[in-house]
Amino acid sequence: MARLIPSLPNEIATECLIRLPFQHFPVATVACEEWKFEIESPEFFRSRKVSGYSQPIIVMALAKVGGEREGSSRENLRRPVYRLAFCDLKTGKWGELQPIPEFSKGLPMFCRLAVAGLNLVVIGGWDPETCRVSNAVFIYSFVSATWRRGTDMPGVKRSLYGCASDINGNKVYVAGGHDGEKNALTSVLGYDVAKDEWIRLPDMARERDECNAVFHSGKIHVFGGYSTEAQGVFDAGFEAFDIGEWKWVRMRENFLGTNMSAKTCVADGNGRLYICQGGEMMVAYDGVNWRRVADLPVDMSILACAMIGQKKILVVGSGKSDDPHILFELDLERCAWTELEAPKQYSGHVQSICFLEI
Repeated sequence: MARLIPSLPNEIATECLIRLPFQHFPVATVACEEWKFEIESPEFFRSRKVSGYSQPIIVMALAKVGGEREGSSRENLRRPVYRLAFCDLKTGKWGELQPIPEFSKGLPMFCRLAVAGLNLVVIGGWDPETCRVSNAVFIYSFVSATWRRGTDMPGVKRSLYGCASDINGNKVYVAGGHDGEKNALTSVLGYDVAKDEWIRLPDMARERDECNAVFHSGKIHVFGGYSTEAQGVFDAGFEAFDIGEWKWVRMRENFLGTNMSAKTCVADGNGRLYICQGGEMMVAYDGVNWRRVADLPVDMSILACAMIGQKKILVVGSGKSDDPHILFELDLERCAWTELEAPKQYSGHVQSICFLEI
């Protein structure tokens, strides 16, 4: 076996490589074939995690501060320019991913972000210049720092749908949303990132526009949303699809207790659900009832999104629609909030967020 570093045993050389920040992976993988093979192996990232060198990263569809483009004459609006920003939660360092080649002037608005292994998947959204709905799929590799185009999402061009990754990080699911005529949808699709293939799942029982999809306990849970006729009046229930049995196995009315957006609903590794309620508190579902976990640290009556990772929940929101977004982390073990401070250039509005450990 070739040595990873001359004059060093491979075990020691691996100990050196697992300490590399992920930003250096693209250079390291082209240094030699042995390094490329080592860094791309699943065992390499398991070793990083066990040894405490993995990097907990959040990736956001984030508006540029002061970055706006003139709207078309039809809408006469100024629209923000979005980009993909990331924050290393361990070091507090912020950065920006390179733009999608086909969208060098701005990320599609309202696109959905999902994680599949060490890949970021960007699905759909509105073209930032024409506002036309796109079903395009782009995959970013954190190992090679390159983009590739995936197979377009099939069917109607949909917007404002739920999106979730499975627990193994192999597949991404989209549910509901609405078509070009603002008709709410019942359809659900699954995308295998490695195979670059889409499949259609059985339809939901209800139309769910602006719903939230969460994967936990081997099931896709689709929360809230609203029907075509009930524009903006959110449903308080959910439906669950069992991947193993390949069927919808549960539907529950009034699960959330109130007709609110479910955009902040997240699930931990144990299948426990959390959601921000009324912009005032974080609550958790214990299998029977919702119980209070902690009051929100500040006024967050306008909630944007939330994500969970490493026993912490990150909530993004603001007190008023025009206020800058603020980010707070809730440590679930201590039930204590900490503000995630962002440099000014990364303090814009957040449309979508996801977590991965590299």
